[in-house]
Amino acid sequence: MSDSARASIFARIRYSGSGASAAEIAAAREALGRAPAANLPGSGLCSSFLANVLLNRGTVDVVGNRSEAVTAVGKYIYQHYRTHRLVAGNDPRLAAMPWRDAGVLPRFGELEAGEPVALSYARLGVAETGAVVTFTGKANPAANNLLPENHIVVIDVADLVPDMEMAWSRIAHAMTTEQRPRGINFIAGPSSTGDIEGKLVYGAHGPRHWHVILLGKVPQAALGEAQAIAAPAATTGELD
Repeated sequence: MSDSARASIFARIRYSGSGASAAEIAAAREALGRAPAANLPGSGLCSSFLANVLLNRGTVDVVGNRSEAVTAVGKYIYQHYRTHRLVAGNDPRLAAMPWRDAGVLPRFGELEAGEPVALSYARLGVAETGAVVTFTGKANPAANNLLPENHIVVIDVADLVPDMEMAWSRIAHAMTTEQRPRGINFIAGPSSTGDIEGKLVYGAHGPRHWHVILLGKVPQAALGEAQAIAAPAATTGELD
């Protein structure tokens, strides 16, 4: 490349990065517009979130209060492991649950080798994707989210948001008003990989099962609607 050609290229680069007025920048931003509204599969946040959890190969429970949540946890872990023991983070919301009512025996702390079940309390749930958002740290160790064979997550109805844009807006607000977490996890299903021969395998390097418990005033028809939305995928084998 000749010196004159190189100089011409650099000149164009310099010109393109300078000289734009505030009005021109504002007009360009306006032209970009806003992100389109989330394409939710259900009639509301609850049904859409639950449907996407099911479509993401998760399982769900819907409960109205903490006592019911504890009962749901106890029933789930006994059905799968014939035990009433599990590991839970040091989240005050988990510590305040009436575990004795259902005979559940949580150990609060970080998952250790040989412990198959961990329980987390999500910070947000994203209806658009079925993902839960956890802030990691002492109250919610990352190992509890990423390493158990079976990961159970409790999420409050009040913490559901329609889309990723709103999720990041909530996260950004938390970053300015609270102590920053060590990490932020978006979890949208059990662990999976397609690295070997392009075949999708679940539980290869993380949770094999993912169970979400939605806690609060959930519309009565939400769970049935979610199951109806996810049913065609199960029928066609997409969830096998």
